[in-house]
Amino acid sequence: MKTTMFLKKTACTVTVSAALVVMSLPAQANNWRGWNIHPPGYPNTVALEAFAEGVADRTEGRVKPQVYNNAVLGDQPDAIEQTRNGALDFANFNMGPMGPIVNETNVLSLPFIFSSIEHMHDVMDGEIGQRFADALAEKDLIALSWFDSGARSLYNTKRPIQTPADVQGLKVRVMNNDLYVDMIEALGGNATPMAYGEVYQSLRTGVLDGAENNYPSFESSNHYEAAEYYSLTEHLIIPECLCIARASWEALSPEDQEIVREEAIRASQMQRDLWVEGSRKSREIVLEAGVEINEVEDKAAFQELMAPVYAGFVERNPDLEELVDAIRNSN
Repeated sequence: MKTTMFLKKTACTVTVSAALVVMSLPAQANNWRGWNIHPPGYPNTVALEAFAEGVADRTEGRVKPQVYNNAVLGDQPDAIEQTRNGALDFANFNMGPMGPIVNETNVLSLPFIFSSIEHMHDVMDGEIGQRFADALAEKDLIALSWFDSGARSLYNTKRPIQTPADVQGLKVRVMNNDLYVDMIEALGGNATPMAYGEVYQSLRTGVLDGAENNYPSFESSNHYEAAEYYSLTEHLIIPECLCIARASWEALSPEDQEIVREEAIRASQMQRDLWVEGSRKSREIVLEAGVEINEVEDKAAFQELMAPVYAGFVERNPDLEELVDAIRNSN
């Protein structure tokens, strides 16, 4: 009996002591891991790192985000899945490759869906942008703000592109998306889906005549060394998100959620400002290297040829026709 009483007292003492130790320990911080495809110094990278620093500072270390650059945690499709299942906590995703996961985002890859970068900002920062955020949330991605990725234009090794006729016969690299293939073929070109890392050599050897991208990518990839004509078609203006994993978001207190949201919006404004400056510098670099840049005076001629692309898209996605019209009528 005495032995039993002693064991009970000892167990009770140990339990109380353990509880006191736990209570005395500091709360464990949420060490968030963030995915980023870009290198250090890139506008998106600078903004993401500012986001991480701001969140850590304002939550007093309760949330400590760290950004992993250069896609070291996987390519974008893998990173999307990792963020959806909570293996990654946050990421900066382009909406182009998001289509297979969130069908609504394919609308953002329609050529000339936005009339300008400012139009894209207005749409994505408003009620229509919230509709895309809601669609992402259904797939466990919480979009808190929208980044810029500029306007994509055509560049090639043959000639300036001023009218759709100038595209005819050109072998043009596009991202792996049927909408982009349809876009080039509607202009009379030969669309060639290809990995980004293969484009430079393909331009050099003549496997490709051209490709399409924004100023910073055209410059940083050194494609300007092979393609001397850059024509401002500005056919694609695709936004990007700063997305949080649903599991990571819901683990936050309401107060910390507000901090994270505010820092995401601040990061978005920073990224947009840096993007403008980075684009200006890239343009200067390629001009100094001898690239011929031309404005496209009649974009309507290009836009009119996109009618079959839109018709095919709506036929395949009748539920998205209203969303397409909402964006086109919002300008």
